[in-house]
Amino acid sequence: MSTFARVMFTYGASLLAGGLLVAASAVTGADSDFITFAAKGGLAEVELGQMAVHKASDAGVKEFANRMIRDHSKANAALSELASSKGVTLPAGKGLSNDTSALHLKMLSGKQFDSAYVKMMVDDHKEDVAEFEKAAGQAADPDVKHFASKTLPTLKSHLSMIEKIQATLDAK
Repeated sequence: MSTFARVMFTYGASLLAGGLLVAASAVTGADSDFITFAAKGGLAEVELGQMAVHKASDAGVKEFANRMIRDHSKANAALSELASSKGVTLPAGKGLSNDTSALHLKMLSGKQFDSAYVKMMVDDHKEDVAEFEKAAGQAADPDVKHFASKTLPTLKSHLSMIEKIQATLDAK
């Protein structure tokens, strides 16, 4: 491969191959699945965080919800750029309209809401940390691997925060 071709490929340019325009940096398989997983999760965290800001009764839960909105909105923007550069179409809009857990949360308030939201966040963040660790170690695409590695410490911090909130709520 010529130096020019390597540079074009590395920077995600498009190459003309066999008369068809092909995205040079498109990802498939597990990397594409990870991007979609991360996007759905990020959208859900923001939507659930917005719900929790209004419905939670515990100040710590509300503070955590605001952090979810801020951190996941930032990660969602970075992920959107990554997906676009890799030819991955992200899910549009909010993805929780048919999620039974989210629908259940909408019916709760006060301490019941706090408890259910916190449990959901603990479970979600355990799954997220596991998936991001896997992508950080096994993604074939270096940009996907970098995104997962860069985002992982924030997710671990979220998990630690929400587990402490859960312990506090359980002690009340």
